[in-house]
Amino acid sequence: MADRRPSSIVLFMTVWGVALTVCGGVSTGDLLDRASERSDLIHSLSTVLSQDLDSHLPSLGRVHVPRPSMCHTSSLQTPMDKEQALQVSKSDLLSLARSLLQAWADPLLFLSNSVSTLPQTAQSNASNKIQELKDHSKILGDGLDVLSARMGQAAQAISSLPYTGGNDLGQDKLSKLVNFHFLLSCFRRDSHKIDSFLKVLRCRMANMLPEMC
Repeated sequence: MADRRPSSIVLFMTVWGVALTVCGGVSTGDLLDRASERSDLIHSLSTVLSQDLDSHLPSLGRVHVPRPSMCHTSSLQTPMDKEQALQVSKSDLLSLARSLLQAWADPLLFLSNSVSTLPQTAQSNASNKIQELKDHSKILGDGLDVLSARMGQAAQAISSLPYTGGNDLGQDKLSKLVNFHFLLSCFRRDSHKIDSFLKVLRCRMANMLPEMC
């Protein structure tokens, strides 16, 4: 049965959960479980929204979508797959996840403020989901901050990945939609990386065999 509790109650319970974490009431294993669940939700939401916007993108627009290498986070060197992630230290893996997540604070705000440029039929759904992405990303970031404090100085290191895309999506409707879609697709890619890193980290912190991760 769907959870029909008022959103304010759900938000209170979430904040309360973070407060308990800060006070040390949640074990590192449980904190990693929660972070992994949250990152999985973020990636799922970004995938659904990206697919929805893709349905509004005409064939002509697909030709002009920038390459993934143009995402503002592409300069960060990250593991390409699970095997490589298993070779990265646990502290560095958490640092990479935190760096990627922090790099999206400003772009997510920009996307939220730019929803009105989308086709009318896509605006309501996009507005709600982007707000959810912002909220879940903030909660995940708070949890990872606590986790990094437990794991030492290396885990607290953050790579600066400033967003320099400006606040203009373009002059015409197609350009606005294409650039909005591109920025969201970059977030979708990075949210998958964050989720993958946290799942590998959770597995390694539990001392599971590599083949089980």
